[in-house]
Amino acid sequence: MHKSASREAVTSLHDLSAVDLIAGFRAKQFSPSEVLEDLLAHIAVWEPHIKALYAFDPEGARAGAKASTERWHRSEPKGPLDGVPATIKENIATNGVPVPLGAATTKLVPAAADAPPAARLREAGALIFSKTTMPDYGMLSSGLSSFHPLTRNPWDLSKNPGGSSAGAAAAGAAGYGPLHLGTDIGGSVRLPACWCGLVALKPSLGRIPIDPPYVGRVAGPMTRVVDDAALMMSVLSRPDRRDGMSLPPNDINWKALDKPLRKLRIALMLDLGVGQALEKEVREVAVKAAKAFEAAGAVVTEVPGVLTREMLDGLDAFWRARSWDDFAKLAPAERAKALPYIYKWAEAGAQLTGLDVIRGFNATMAIRTAAAKLFADLDYLISPVSPVVNFAAELASPINDPAKPFEHICYTVPWNMAENPAVSINGGFSERGFPIGVQIVGRRFDDLGVLGMAKAFEGLRGPQRPWPSPPGKD
Repeated sequence: MHKSASREAVTSLHDLSAVDLIAGFRAKQFSPSEVLEDLLAHIAVWEPHIKALYAFDPEGARAGAKASTERWHRSEPKGPLDGVPATIKENIATNGVPVPLGAATTKLVPAAADAPPAARLREAGALIFSKTTMPDYGMLSSGLSSFHPLTRNPWDLSKNPGGSSAGAAAAGAAGYGPLHLGTDIGGSVRLPACWCGLVALKPSLGRIPIDPPYVGRVAGPMTRVVDDAALMMSVLSRPDRRDGMSLPPNDINWKALDKPLRKLRIALMLDLGVGQALEKEVREVAVKAAKAFEAAGAVVTEVPGVLTREMLDGLDAFWRARSWDDFAKLAPAERAKALPYIYKWAEAGAQLTGLDVIRGFNATMAIRTAAAKLFADLDYLISPVSPVVNFAAELASPINDPAKPFEHICYTVPWNMAENPAVSINGGFSERGFPIGVQIVGRRFDDLGVLGMAKAFEGLRGPQRPWPSPPGKD
């Protein structure tokens, strides 16, 4: 249940979108301090159940909200997000806060400075009140971590929020304010967004400057509505010289989300021929989304997947070797503190030859080539995000087998390697009321177009269920 900033009885302040909060601040209907207090009270009820937060700082947030309230009182906001509550995934450095990377093996040293995405949010006036949890080294799509408590899904506490942006997704679904920042190297904002009912954009590589940069690694917004994701992009995409892989600054009008659908060439990708089997309820939601675009005038054609078994195994080999490089630098007693699943998975990297690893890395180039060929005659692609509706909270992944770690990321990981923008947006619900995401992928650099497609889909997908309530509040 959403309403405008007029506060007509139904929607709590913590449930308002960032766009509505800014409108309310400007109209002096409520203040950042009032919003924060409402939010903190809400978090106090939810957090014991979902464990989404790390380095939670309510007193620091109160001081920031007070300063923001005074700026709005003078009608002198600091920036486009002044006073809007936001969380940041814990692997994105914030000044003075250790970065454990979700792993008990990490030495806790306070970060010396804000990483680029955190710096942009802070400069824009966002009220960063907490970091959010992640699994060990971000190499799981799970809320399971050797450092953080188990993070659970607000829609069903027995289920996993996904990962590696686990806490960000759980916080978004639970209503911990409108803006959450995650990272994604194989599906890590889109998969948890899918399982938590959120909007999450994996932008084109380099669209959001990040530090440290890496092949396929991006930061991305996680929100409840597309307009808020676009608002975050207007801030996060500003330049930062620390990222040698960042794109040239581009004057994108992130508010220009109107997307004519007539005659757009859209592909529907369902059967990949690799990875975990696609569940019936997920397939039905993706097909329904494609039919909605077709009814609006788009031309939809079904296409096969771009990922092969050889590509997926290559990525697995490359990432195992990369992770073993991190473990190899630790003493055996330190290594033993990691999640057994992660350690067992990475340990196999020690047995790989140099040729194995380079062949694995070359899978990224093969994926880029296949994706470029696919998009030569396409405008957008629609697919599932995850092949499964959900999985148990205590598991490291849907299959939970370190010998088969990436069977569930076959819809998401190609677009990291190919650098295409891809958004997850809720497409419907399972028979039991659990959210099911749809992925919309665009050509490289068409981040605005992908958000425009997601915005159009918000109007096509039909009514959404109310967001989950804390246990005992239904």
